[in-house]
Amino acid sequence: MKEEKPLVAVVILNWNGKKYLEQFLDKVVRYSSPHQVVLADNNSTDESVTYVRTNFPDVQIIVNTENGGFAKGYNDALSKVEAEYYILLNSDVEVTENWITPLLEVMQSDNSIAGCQPKIRSFHRKGYFEHAGAAGGFLDKDYFPFCRGRIFEAIEEDKGQYNDTIEIFWATGACLMIRADLYHSSGGLDNDFFAHMEEIDLCWRLKRLGYSFYAVGNSEVYHVGGGTLDYMNPKKTYLNFRNSLYMITKNYEGWLFPKIFRRLCLDGLAGIRFLLSGNLTHIGSLFMAHMHYYKALGKLLKKRKEIRSSIATPKALTCVYPKSILWQKFIKGVAHFSDLEGWKK
Repeated sequence: MKEEKPLVAVVILNWNGKKYLEQFLDKVVRYSSPHQVVLADNNSTDESVTYVRTNFPDVQIIVNTENGGFAKGYNDALSKVEAEYYILLNSDVEVTENWITPLLEVMQSDNSIAGCQPKIRSFHRKGYFEHAGAAGGFLDKDYFPFCRGRIFEAIEEDKGQYNDTIEIFWATGACLMIRADLYHSSGGLDNDFFAHMEEIDLCWRLKRLGYSFYAVGNSEVYHVGGGTLDYMNPKKTYLNFRNSLYMITKNYEGWLFPKIFRRLCLDGLAGIRFLLSGNLTHIGSLFMAHMHYYKALGKLLKKRKEIRSSIATPKALTCVYPKSILWQKFIKGVAHFSDLEGWKK
């Protein structure tokens, strides 16, 4: 008789993160029972695998042949994991008791829900949201990402204002529950992104097929953040700017040139802001992001064509803020999601 596949597989992608596994894996194992826990290791050199194999014999271990980043690392590992639902979980996340049940209830309530995330709070400031995902992600009219609880560097205190469960545009890759069949049928994460915004790209592709994503306010985890790349690391700046252009080129449904030209102008303003604040290395990161985008443009346009041809009738996008989040934050000084003008939250 064929063994029934697990309902949920919690898959932790790790690269030289032994210190986080020592700190957080015990709770993941205890609080995820009876679900499967998997370590997907990106060819670490810090004895992460030996530590898990010795101390957590029930954790399945998959060792990738290389460090292909967040996207390829998960794609390689998940091709070997059978489950109805995956939870992509960063190694620097502290989970809480009963964290999976509310997520699973939302997923099982409606087959059109492709994925969801819990509330992401800061491990170091537990009363506040964490940068990567907070209480659910959105895009503005220029496709800049922001979250309930986090607009650029402005982080809100969690006072229970986002304890509800609502539809969002994107769910964070720091802790993302997603239907395994949709993950694979959509092609998974885009390897060319390496890391950062690849989950937004995946959510965008699935939303165009008519699926939705949710933030689940009665599940919460604590994220250290910047475990692989610090938030002020110039490489993170490079990846964020480059991958944002990648994502728009692949997925924007309208006439592409005006949208990209507008983004190039806005990125130029970001460069001026870096200059005025003395962040000269970030200017170099921004420049390289654009150079590599132009170099990859032919490949991106091919992907764009393939995506468009695979979608018979693209669905209208939901959860897109109709105004500029840049204008709201840097001109009008808005720091809280609830204070944004122009839409009903």
